[in-house]
Amino acid sequence: MEFNPFAPEVKQNPYPYYAHLRNHSPVYWVESLQAWAVSRYEDVAYIAKNTQLFSSAPIIPAILGELNPVPEVKWLISTDPPAHMPLRKLVNKAFTPRMVAALEPRIKQIAAQLLEGVEQGADFDLVRDFSTPLPMMVIAEMLGVDSERYRDFKRWSDDLMRMTGGAVAPTELERLRASVADLSRYFAQVIEERRRNPKEDLITALVRAEEESQALSAREVLAMCLLLLIAGNETTTNLLGNTVVTLLSHPPEIAKVRAELSLVPQMIEEMLRYLSPVQAIFRLATTDTEIAGSTIPAGSKVLILYGSANRDERQFPDPDTFDLARNPQDHLGFGFGIHYCLGAPLARLEARVAMDALLSRFPHLQRRDHQPLEWVDSFVIRGPKTLPLEIRRG
Repeated sequence: MEFNPFAPEVKQNPYPYYAHLRNHSPVYWVESLQAWAVSRYEDVAYIAKNTQLFSSAPIIPAILGELNPVPEVKWLISTDPPAHMPLRKLVNKAFTPRMVAALEPRIKQIAAQLLEGVEQGADFDLVRDFSTPLPMMVIAEMLGVDSERYRDFKRWSDDLMRMTGGAVAPTELERLRASVADLSRYFAQVIEERRRNPKEDLITALVRAEEESQALSAREVLAMCLLLLIAGNETTTNLLGNTVVTLLSHPPEIAKVRAELSLVPQMIEEMLRYLSPVQAIFRLATTDTEIAGSTIPAGSKVLILYGSANRDERQFPDPDTFDLARNPQDHLGFGFGIHYCLGAPLARLEARVAMDALLSRFPHLQRRDHQPLEWVDSFVIRGPKTLPLEIRRG
């Protein structure tokens, strides 16, 4: 079985291909990516935590390619020790348990506002009307940018991720370049405004760190803003979409959660395992290293498949079953090692608040149509592109 992450059948459902890789080719050469795909849980975790053997340097170049607006800068997600920790500490101040917990009332308010106008029989698309704007508005407010422009933010984020969907036609590439240039200009203007008029927001904190020579250059401030915009919405948007898709196809499970909303947190953990929003990430082998009996040569790109690792039968019994009682604490839905997602507490909070609001307000949800789902065009992230729902109250 050939594994080509750009193939339509793989994009539609990668899990049978993951299973084949785990059982027959745990280290597999992906010609279309010029990279080695690693699929078993133990191996993925090993690579993710061993930064000396497997560098994070290729992540941004491999994902964004020529769309990278700051190619001369190392982004947080693609920085290795010792440079990684000072950068992470700066941003981590905004994601401490206390800071995240303080956001809950505002997240509840945003969720309620987004659902307020949804009426029975209305044209409600979960992705368009709820799972996209909610995390986008939260991260926009944290950064201190105009949350009214969240549709622009989402478009910019989607355009950056488009490079992970396969071949891009020249005309589309020009459009993507223009879009990324718009995004960079927007943030450059906001950053310059914060220099003149500081506020109590994350961009001001990053600018202050640059001016006080703590860790950041001016271009690194821009890269950090771009990364936070993308990471601050993609994971939660797709986690919510995947959760609703899965619950609607598992009536007994959704009935349990509706009857006892205290089950939502463990449901979210199982969802992060079962249908991981982040499916894969790149690393670079710094030396010849043996993984699962195969030698990965120094200088090779490595694609670690989180989506496959989270379905590894060696780690999770009956892994293809969505089991509300499983509550897996060892899943890799937020990565592993020093690059474990620093926004994980926020994503969990947003998902819990969102699902509480959705299930309590609309006890009878169902898909408006039963056509095959169209998934986000990316092998790095996974989630429904649209999800039209029918609202019934009784």
